[in-house]
Amino acid sequence: MTDPTPDTSRVLGPEEIRRALTRIAHEILESDHGAEDLVLLGIPHRGVPLAERLAAQIARAEGIEDPTQIAELHGSLDITLYRDDLRKNPTRAPGPTRIPRRGIDGRTVVLVDDVLYSGRTVRAALDALGAIGRPAAVRLAVLVDRGHRELPIRADHVGKNLPTSRSERVHVQLTESDGQDAVDIVRPSRGTEQA
Repeated sequence: MTDPTPDTSRVLGPEEIRRALTRIAHEILESDHGAEDLVLLGIPHRGVPLAERLAAQIARAEGIEDPTQIAELHGSLDITLYRDDLRKNPTRAPGPTRIPRRGIDGRTVVLVDDVLYSGRTVRAALDALGAIGRPAAVRLAVLVDRGHRELPIRADHVGKNLPTSRSERVHVQLTESDGQDAVDIVRPSRGTEQA
């Protein structure tokens, strides 16, 4: 009898996630020469707390202590209505889009997400962003890039490149939503794989 429980491997723990985000924050600052015209927009759900963490690290590195200035560094971008799979899964509830008061026009926007896979989520985010304004530049920061792209999209800042098979899942957990920081690879159990 085969065990129906999927096989799970932890690839990043809390300390590795913290280090990856610290590195990404410094890369963003270096490529933009500071935080003056920078906006980090998290893609719900786990991209939002990642954008908040990156904004906090960037603020610390730049010596920004004013909460109002820190709030201007990040927001959220709902992509629900721009997804290309709505016909297959029409029951998605839209999330909030929160853009800093100064907006995004003429600023560098860094889209933040937890996992880059096919590229379709990022394509939807670009469409949603275009409906809001016209940034000077758009970049992408992800905690994990797992490959298997279906669209010509590449992340500018990556916490961890994680080669996976299509049958595997990358499961990201963050303290803000899941009670812990972890990235696991979940492989289907032998009993559930197709022959």
